[in-house]
Formats: sequence, structure tokens, C-alpha cells
Amino acid sequence: MDATYDAWAGPTVGELGELVVLDRITSRLPAGSPLVGPGDDCAVVAAPDGRFVVTTDMMVHGPDFRWAWSSPEDVGWKAAATNLSDVAAMGAVPSGLVIALAAPQDTPVAVLEGIANGFRLAVDALAPGCGVVGGDLSTSATFTVAVTAFGDLGGLAPVLRSGARVGDVVAVSGELGRAARGLARLFRDGVDAQGEPDRAATVASGADADLDVDRQRRPVPPITDGPLAAVAGATAMLDLSDGLAIDAGRLARASRVALDLDADAPLDEVALHGGEDHGLLATFPAEAPLPGGFRRIGVVRDRGDADLLRAGAPVPTTGWDPYADWDGAAG
Repeated sequence: MDATYDAWAGPTVGELGELVVLDRITSRLPAGSPLVGPGDDCAVVAAPDGRFVVTTDMMVHGPDFRWAWSSPEDVGWKAAATNLSDVAAMGAVPSGLVIALAAPQDTPVAVLEGIANGFRLAVDALAPGCGVVGGDLSTSATFTVAVTAFGDLGGLAPVLRSGARVGDVVAVSGELGRAARGLARLFRDGVDAQGEPDRAATVASGADADLDVDRQRRPVPPITDGPLAAVAGATAMLDLSDGLAIDAGRLARASRVALDLDADAPLDEVALHGGEDHGLLATFPAEAPLPGGFRRIGVVRDRGDADLLRAGAPVPTTGWDPYADWDGAAG
């Protein structure tokens, strides 16, 4: 068995085969209430107002997670949460997930069962009523989780990135910077003498019990605030996956405006440039009460030379970039 999986015992996917493994996975997943669920070539999911939003995202062993730092439940939770957050960022309610797993032959089936448990836990906590309606299982040298998520707009217009208007209030919902602080701690305290991710060092250093580390492994995006923002008249919105600054720049460019952060907004460098919190960034008409957990952090200005400002001064729109930040290691 590969040392990557030394924490999980039992038969491997190669030993049991696809049919048995699929049965052991699907029995653990949240069912939701599709018109037709897993078992046919396609699921059938209701689209009450004739439209639905759809998104997809991958998590790949190495750039996106390390087995030395994450349990299978962590991986399942994070894969679900990141996709649910994208649905919420359109103002929609998550209605279904489709999961594809590619696992090396020597992967213990317990790993896949743990991932399924993580999906169930995340959906139950973040988007009750959503379910896993289908998927696929394959083999690969690199462990990969791919998720497609669907959402119901409930008769409302989707909230796009391109609708922010001069004078709108800029607001965020959810935590900022915790996931980045957690990742920094793992790279500092969760490594061996050679600097490689190490489970024993993570536990011994106390990093395994750090709340910031937990938020890195299991983000808690404010899913219900997405539809609330749509009802409240949000003019633009997106998921904060790569960091407030870089994602604010994306919204500003899409809307052809500039976002000017308040000087007194509680935003340090980590909150500005750290990624993977999966909060929500939105703009609202100045007179609109902010819904749910949204809080003001700035205002929309006319477009100038910079996408993002703070009290009028340009702010670099940098953040997490898998192509620039991954060193090729796995762990």
C-alpha cells in the first residue's frame, strides 16, 4: 500500500472493484429529493422556474489538498463546500451535486467512504435538502475529486459579477483570512525535518486542533446568505475563493467600476490576500439594508486606473493562484 494511505486500512478499490465500491459510497451520500436519483444514465432534477445554475470544480491531490493534513472527511467536506458556495454566489439555493472520483488502485475503500461521509456532513450543515444525484468512479495515478453543482434561482434573476453600480455599498459575508492563516500554520508546523507535509508533526505541534487549520480543511461558507442577498437586491456578487483582493478585482473589471474599501474596515493583509475562505462579496444599493451576515467594507466608485482601492489608494489585486503557488509537491 502507498505510504500516502498509511492511516487508513482495509481492502483497496482495486481489490473490491467498481460495483462494490460504488455501493459502499452511495449508501453514505445525502440523497436529497431528485425526480430521478442515482442508478440511471442521468439524474432528473426539478427546475421549478425553468432555469438552473450549474458550476463545476476539481480538487486534486497536491495543489488542492495533502493527505498528511486532511482526512477523507475533510476532503469530502471541502469539495462540497466550495461548489455550494459558487451556487450561493449566484443567489441560488443548492439543489443537487454530481461527484466524480478518480483514485489510484491502492486506495483503501475506507478513504472513499470517508469522502462520502464528508459530503454528507457538509450538505447537512450548509445546504439541507440538497443531495448527491449521481457521479462516476475511475482510476488515476493522482487522486482527484470533481464536483458539479446545480442550484434553483427560485424565480429571481441570477446575481452576476457585472452589475455593480457607482454608489453601491460593498459588503462581505463570512470569515476572511482564517483559511490562509491555517494553511500558513500547516506549512510552518505540520512538516517534517525536510519540510514535507507530515501527519505526526501536525498532531504533535497542536496544528491539528487549530481552528484556523480546521477552517482551511473545512470552510464554512455562508450559503444561505446568497439567496438572501438576491432577495435584498444585490447588484453583483461572487464567491471569495482566491482572496478578497483578487476576487474584488474580478468583480470590478466585470462591472467596469472600482471598489474602494473603507479605511476603517477590519481587513489586514491576510484578510485581503489569503484565499479559500469561500465567503461572499456583494454590492448593494446604498439604501438597501444588508441581509443576513453581510457587513459593509466599502463603496463602488467610477472606474479609474485601479480595480481596487482603499481610502482612494490602489490595492494590489493578488491572491491564491494554483499555477503560481504550487511547487509540485503532494504529501
